[in-house]
Amino acid sequence: MISLLLCLAALVIGYFTYGRLVDRMFGPDDRVTPANRLNDGVDYVPMKKWRLFLVQLLNIAGTGPIFGPLMGACFGPVVFLWIVLGSILGGAVHDYMVGMISERHDGKSIAELSGIYLGNGAKWGMRLFSVLLLLLTGTVFVNSPAALIDKLTPMQNDTRIWVAVILVYYVLATLLPIDKIIGKLYPVFGVVLITMAVGILGGTLFGGYKIPEISLQNLHPEGLSVWPFMFVTVACGAISGFHATQSPMVSKCITSEKQGHMIFYGAMLAESVIALVWAAGGAAFYGNTVGLNGALSTLGQSGVVYDISIGMLGKVGAILAIIGVIACPITSGDTAFRSARLILAEMFHLDQKPIKNRLVVTLPLLAAAAVLTQLDFNVLWRYFSWSNQTLAMISLWVATAYLIRTGRSRFGSLVTALPATFMSAVSMTYILMAKEGLGLGAGFAYPVGIAFAAALFVVYMVLLKKHQRAAI
Repeated sequence: MISLLLCLAALVIGYFTYGRLVDRMFGPDDRVTPANRLNDGVDYVPMKKWRLFLVQLLNIAGTGPIFGPLMGACFGPVVFLWIVLGSILGGAVHDYMVGMISERHDGKSIAELSGIYLGNGAKWGMRLFSVLLLLLTGTVFVNSPAALIDKLTPMQNDTRIWVAVILVYYVLATLLPIDKIIGKLYPVFGVVLITMAVGILGGTLFGGYKIPEISLQNLHPEGLSVWPFMFVTVACGAISGFHATQSPMVSKCITSEKQGHMIFYGAMLAESVIALVWAAGGAAFYGNTVGLNGALSTLGQSGVVYDISIGMLGKVGAILAIIGVIACPITSGDTAFRSARLILAEMFHLDQKPIKNRLVVTLPLLAAAAVLTQLDFNVLWRYFSWSNQTLAMISLWVATAYLIRTGRSRFGSLVTALPATFMSAVSMTYILMAKEGLGLGAGFAYPVGIAFAAALFVVYMVLLKKHQRAAI
């Protein structure tokens, strides 16, 4: 219990200390934001800070900070450290920087920002990579809530009905102005999500369960190594490239740069609280990593969430908790498709104010997602996880290039360069070792992954010194 409470306290302290440091490094000012300057009533719409915080939280808090930490808890309580340190030093920095840099470039997507700071090749690569990730994300966030809703309704064993219902909702949320559905529903879902997290936390702390204390020991029953697998499995609770596609959408709606600390950095740490709650809850409810891993294998992620909610909170509390778990993925899935629409519109220079232009982009995206829902969820999740962390790596290097180019201090660019280097090693090592990658041994993958990350850091240092000399 002490470890969990200390981790929660660390996230709060991190918001007021390291988060403020990152904010000062960026240097928000009083310039007119795109929300006011480019207001089109569709995607560029001024919104209140508290509402945008909840929108950003629900954008990023899909099943990632629930399913990912549950699977990550199978490695043991070492997962607590990754959630806390990963989010404070990496994930929240990533979300804040992408959102704020996008705001300074008229709300451009991470793909367009990659072109500005890493070159035209990076722009086209990131365009394709981002759309693919968003398509995978949207599909994952169709299947998982549909399966959970199916468990709660009389029409069991017909998940396809709920898949169709969710896809219809996604069409509306992708097409309509951001303040019509997303801006109105998300604050309500946000209250449910926060209440759900509080309920599970209370059940974990006061339900007579034993919460494991922090240990660096690898306890995974199947023998998966912590490096790099845990760092990819727990994506949205610690650091997630998917967020780089969401922050630019919210950057189109902020009315002051000084709101960025709360909206971008704060929402990520709030998501990490959710991740901690579910990691601790899963470990405590099933007693050990063997029990949790066995439940995940036999019941699936949605089944485990259902069991924990019923077991800890009873039927009334569980309904509220499960509604939160359903709202989380749906409210990330709709904005995944919305972000994909915006990226494709940038690519093809399609003005998104006319609804016919939005339809031209949206309908093929949803049709592709309908096809992908027929694939195995676990396969989709593995590819989503690696794509997610690779996008985070690239986004952090984009932010590093921005900080170098804008003349920030060496320490200023290190706040993004260090997590970018770390995630470079994670992404390369994972794709070399994982069975959905090259399936190579650790003896080859470890040194190559570290060498890859070290080479990128050397390039960073060379470019930094070159820019500093040019500025003299």
